[in-house]
Amino acid sequence: MEARSLGDVGGTPGGLGHFVIGFVMACMGGYFLANQVSVVGSYWSFYGANTFGITLVPMLLGVGILFWNGRSLVGWILTAAGALFILAGVIANMHIYFRPASLFNTLVMLILLVGGLGLIARALRPHPATKSE
Repeated sequence: MEARSLGDVGGTPGGLGHFVIGFVMACMGGYFLANQVSVVGSYWSFYGANTFGITLVPMLLGVGILFWNGRSLVGWILTAAGALFILAGVIANMHIYFRPASLFNTLVMLILLVGGLGLIARALRPHPATKSE
């Protein structure tokens, strides 16, 4: 087994500088891009207007059964199915918008993100050993 140094990234010799710079760039680009996104919820419509409460019934019934008998298979199924139904309803009723940004700002965000990912990928390739005299 050969000795590895701290500068070795991903099992290949060299590349630590590219990896660190790429990681910082990708994190900055991802943060700036995510900061421009707005997530907005809307009202549920389950066979009527504003019927979120009806989706709680299976889970509440399951929880009630589990308080009565903690080993009840029906209680666990109702609780899990109700929780999944509520989670799916929340996700299905989200609206995701990209807030207005100038072309320059959008390009900076995307170049930081993609350029950082490219540098990370480059860091995983073997680098030629530097000669020191």
